[in-house]
Amino acid sequence: MTRHLPCPPAPGPLEDYAARFDDLFSAVAQRRGFREYLTGLLAARDWNKTLTCLAGAEPGLGAQHPAVQRLQFFLSESVWDPETANARRPPVAGPAGENRQRCRQRQYGVGG
Repeated sequence: MTRHLPCPPAPGPLEDYAARFDDLFSAVAQRRGFREYLTGLLAARDWNKTLTCLAGAEPGLGAQHPAVQRLQFFLSESVWDPETANARRPPVAGPAGENRQRCRQRQYGVGG
């Protein structure tokens, strides 16, 4: 097995989580894109979670920023299997997961 080249780490404890998915991505750019995507999703920001804001750029004006373009490529053009990545995510547990399940049951009449 070929050893992966290192990529810039995700901030703080997010790196340990992101490293669990490294074998799903064959290129450094993919692993970097995944870390940037996770960081954007989980970072506390004042903006909505649009692609521009996920990349940490200013809404509207920052759409052409290189970080936004990299993230766009990762999400739309990079070859990776989102179903495999989703299957590796830990299940939502505790009160937040239970509340989400109850909301889904009320809204859609599904779940058990």
